[in-house]
Amino acid sequence: MDEIEIQDGSIRLGQFLKLASLIDTGADAKMVISDGLVSVNGEVETRRGAQLTAGDVVEIGGISVRVGAP
Repeated sequence: MDEIEIQDGSIRLGQFLKLASLIDTGADAKMVISDGLVSVNGEVETRRGAQLTAGDVVEIGGISVRVGAP
């Protein structure tokens, strides 16, 4: 599983998807999140602004990425 470090203590889900190169644009993030295609720590997450912190695991399309501490 890949790990992507964040600079601050938390990051919004939509921003993390872009940072991790799991999607290309904010519009793509909005679409996949609202369609229920993204899970955080095994639970479907439908809020683009959901706050992620170090250790959280984001999954989309069978790809999992862990939020890393700076």
